[in-house]
Amino acid sequence: MISKNRRQLLLATAASTLAPWSNAQSIYPNKTIRYVVPVAAGGGADMIGRATCERLTKVLGQSIIIENVSGGGGAIACQNVAKSNPDGYTLLQAYVATHGTSPATRKLNYDALKDFTPVGMIGTAPNVLCVNPGVPANDVKTFVEYVRKQPGKIAYGSAGAGSLTHLVGELFKQQTGLFMIHIPYRGVAPANVDLISGQTQALFPSLAGALPHIRSGRMRPLAVTGPKRHELLKDVPTFEELGYKGFDGQQWYGIVGPAGMPQSIVKTLSEALAQVLAQQDFKDKLSSEAVALMPLSPDAFAAYMKADIERWTKLARDRKIELDS
Repeated sequence: MISKNRRQLLLATAASTLAPWSNAQSIYPNKTIRYVVPVAAGGGADMIGRATCERLTKVLGQSIIIENVSGGGGAIACQNVAKSNPDGYTLLQAYVATHGTSPATRKLNYDALKDFTPVGMIGTAPNVLCVNPGVPANDVKTFVEYVRKQPGKIAYGSAGAGSLTHLVGELFKQQTGLFMIHIPYRGVAPANVDLISGQTQALFPSLAGALPHIRSGRMRPLAVTGPKRHELLKDVPTFEELGYKGFDGQQWYGIVGPAGMPQSIVKTLSEALAQVLAQQDFKDKLSSEAVALMPLSPDAFAAYMKADIERWTKLARDRKIELDS
């Protein structure tokens, strides 16, 4: 039997061993946070990360360093973060590719759900069905009729195989029963060029990327994804209101960390993010990228990512989309 003095000594030793980690949690954050953005510097996703971190820095009272880690559709960044210490000092800006479409279509070296700790959602942005102005259709119904009369002659572009622009196009084909040729590009920019020049007839880009071309008249919008019409395209209906049930593929952005982050740290970060999302200037800033803020708790964000992966996995299976890398 352990004596009373011996028991007290053991408890004291255990407490002193745990003290540094407990103190580290209680005063989090007490050093610079690394925020990994899985795309190259510049562009909408990078801007969202920088705008978010600029305000998180003020709320948390600690500096945050942006690290752009591009490559592999975000896979390299995801592997980097997943292997990091789950102490709250390495975070990842997750988005629809890293925790939505890529897990549904590719063999990855990370598990999008098990290898990460959700912190919260930042916001969402719709995709929009755009056609070349030369296409004789001003609405989705007329476009469907136009394509149906020319099987195999109408092509839609995408930012690449397995991208959201690809899968939204396949979802449209599935729900309409149409046959359109898919032409994947290395990014949405060349896909935009070929749609504008008439090499392709349709594209399903993000609203942020398409908006300048829509405003200049070089692209014609027919419908947007998402639950309601977008304030920047109030005259353009949603697919849902046109009768395409469950047509809800959207760009989205959020924050995750490595699996196993302490709940106290997750709570601190989640509450800080909520304060950022409540700031009107932040809302105004992201509206320039057609992003609508969408505050979600860590649990709700986890459920959102799970549902998104399941949605695209089912579509990829139905359309026989499986990519090696």
